[in-house]
Amino acid sequence: MTTAAENALLTGVGPGTPMGEMMRQYWFPVARSDEIEADGDPLRLLALGEKLIAFRDTSGRVGVMDHRCPHRCASLFFGRNEEGGIRCVYHGWKYDVDGNCLDMANVPTHQDFKHKVKARAYPARDQWGAVWIYMGGRETPPPFPDFELNDLAESDIEVRMIQQEYNWLQGLENDLDTSHFGFLHLGGIDPKTMDPDDLLYQLAIDRAPQFHIEETPMGLMYGAYRPADEGNTHWRMAQFMTPFWVIPPAGPADRIMGMKGYIPMDDTHTMTIFIARRQTATGSGRLKSGAPVPGISAEGNRSLLEFRDNTTDWLGRWRLVNAPENDYLIDRELQRNGGVYSGIVGVPVQDNAIAGTMGPINDRTFEHLASSDEMIARARRKLLRLVRAYQKDKSMALSGVDEPDIYRGHRGGNFVAPKDQPFRQAYEALMVEKTGYTPRWAAE
Repeated sequence: MTTAAENALLTGVGPGTPMGEMMRQYWFPVARSDEIEADGDPLRLLALGEKLIAFRDTSGRVGVMDHRCPHRCASLFFGRNEEGGIRCVYHGWKYDVDGNCLDMANVPTHQDFKHKVKARAYPARDQWGAVWIYMGGRETPPPFPDFELNDLAESDIEVRMIQQEYNWLQGLENDLDTSHFGFLHLGGIDPKTMDPDDLLYQLAIDRAPQFHIEETPMGLMYGAYRPADEGNTHWRMAQFMTPFWVIPPAGPADRIMGMKGYIPMDDTHTMTIFIARRQTATGSGRLKSGAPVPGISAEGNRSLLEFRDNTTDWLGRWRLVNAPENDYLIDRELQRNGGVYSGIVGVPVQDNAIAGTMGPINDRTFEHLASSDEMIARARRKLLRLVRAYQKDKSMALSGVDEPDIYRGHRGGNFVAPKDQPFRQAYEALMVEKTGYTPRWAAE
């Protein structure tokens, strides 16, 4: 059982917290690149409990910094983004994307000391259609992670974001909990009505998979397995990459390339970001009749995501229409007679709603975990070991920080292999064929 102290250690992410300080050692995304225009309006961001602003200067460089002007702490969100920097409207002090003070407009030239003034700015870069930052204390940031997406042109990558009104760990653990798919998403479906060749068919006919879990240099991976056709095993696998990434089983393992991050805004709000190879429909989620499974879009759920209009406040971006205050728009008639088990439409909407019902921070002392929760339990233990070790030794090597290539050769997804073929052997053969890399495993 997770204790109250362990729960606090896992969920607290603000400045000075053990988990927050460890997370700051990694590069992570905070916005879509197209949210920030050259010489356009500054954007409010909330990341790891810090209030930041992002802006793009005249040349297109992006800056992310503390929203407070170092002069009198007025908010730079109200600043003028002009001529290569952002200028505070209170007294005219101006800063470039690196936080250097360029001008102290209200101070006589012979008395200014702009070379001594620096806004708290974080290294930032555009990558794959998203703006990434490094909030750690290194003078030179660590190398950028070498995810498989680096092999693609940016035009072949799509970015989706959803704000969640609860702690980051709840969303991540939902993605590590594969057995919920047969109930929350497919529970209203009679397996006899599904096409046996459909990607989701095995999940509908066997809702209690068994698990194989492996340690990897970047974290953990699970393979949930079920009998497939005679002589074969169906594998549904996903990766947990410390501290807040997953590679979800979002399609066929030979085609899907992408990852999903649960980036803490603060202790009770999370920005989920899905970065993946742009693709057409996988053809999954359909009945024998050709109709889509009720409540699930055959186009990766894009058509079922409805957002409120973005606003400029700290929590105003990428919020779903389905929200706690409207009970996530649950439709009880659809739940009873419409074939939608939860009464909520759309896989990501269902996930967002169910984790939200646990409250802003789940009280994990109340849980009773089962064998189907082994991946969740293992991930918690791994995070606890990691953050405790980092507390003791800030110079320790964190997986993925200084070894950017450890992410290569691993994917999530579904595949079928001979039932007498060991998981590692089947998985490695698939990865070598599809990625060109042999998966790396943790030392045993």
